[in-house]
Amino acid sequence: MQALRAAADSEPHVTGIDPASLFLDLDGPRLCFIDGRFEPAHSRPGPVQLTQQLVTSQHPLASLTEGEGWSLHLGPEHAATCIQIVHLGTGGESHVPARITLGEDAVATVVETYAGSGWANRLTTIALARGARLMRSVRLVQSEGFVSIRDEATVGEAASLVSIFLGAGAMGSRIDGALTLNGTGAFAEMGGALLTRGAQKQECAVAVRHDAVDGSSRQIWRAVAADRSAVSLAARVEVARDAQRTDGEQSLRGLLLDRGATVNLKPELEIFADDVKCAHGATVGELDRNALFYLASRGV
Repeated sequence: MQALRAAADSEPHVTGIDPASLFLDLDGPRLCFIDGRFEPAHSRPGPVQLTQQLVTSQHPLASLTEGEGWSLHLGPEHAATCIQIVHLGTGGESHVPARITLGEDAVATVVETYAGSGWANRLTTIALARGARLMRSVRLVQSEGFVSIRDEATVGEAASLVSIFLGAGAMGSRIDGALTLNGTGAFAEMGGALLTRGAQKQECAVAVRHDAVDGSSRQIWRAVAADRSAVSLAARVEVARDAQRTDGEQSLRGLLLDRGATVNLKPELEIFADDVKCAHGATVGELDRNALFYLASRGV
């Protein structure tokens, strides 16, 4: 919380970052937020709307995001599209809510990028109808400050949600996810890689709840910590009594580059059904110095 408060109290300053440079070379709608405010000069919203949103989340940080945000509502008549969202901070705190709703058989890709400094606090609410597919990629590349992300999703019958995170910046971060698979044959994956150095700390806590039969979920996370940095990963799968034939997998792995670094892993399973295929694994290790010498001596 100290890192979060320091980021929130930081004074705005010129970052020297061109928002246009943060967008990938992809066609499709683009939205840019600078310190939480929509920047039309670097945006082409397309089907994405700017809306005032009421937040019903009970999560303490998510409840701060009520106000103007963005929403995407696609139906089966829309072509598959890629939407890019850039969040650039110059200092201080910003809170932005988002809502993604995909109708039956709708398909979308969303790429989000966080850069700059300050505290970026975001809530994303996702609802996928029957057969919908959403692919999300989130890049955390802030040079300082803190990013807190809360995802709350419901995945319907035969729908698919994939969210991949890359924490490669120098900021602190907290990723929270609450995914509910409430349709037959629903699939959800939430994972990624968190890379830390210095005194940096990154945390992630994801809970996936299976409420329907034949659902599948994957939580695959990797952490690499150097210097005195720390990464904490907590992954939880809950299987309701009626969610028979659930397939849930958790894979948490950490690599320590220095003896002063820390990686904490906590996989959890809570199963009330009797016909399931669920497994979890957690491993933390350090680089073998002899192996490193072998590679370095050969110029690798």
